[in-house]
Amino acid sequence: MSTLSLLVLMLATVVALLFLSTLAYLTYRHPRLAAPLGVAGTFAAVLVAVGALIAAR
Repeated sequence: MSTLSLLVLMLATVVALLFLSTLAYLTYRHPRLAAPLGVAGTFAAVLVAVGALIAAR
């Protein structure tokens, strides 16, 4: 992998983790929206799948 693609992957990971923590916080503060671990887990699974697709290229 080139340095640029690694930097882009790292930046995407940081942004996704920020979004993940925001979703977990919102669902924790407002439990009627969804179960906090369910939303965070689903987003984390999608994050891992996208990261694997990018890393495989």
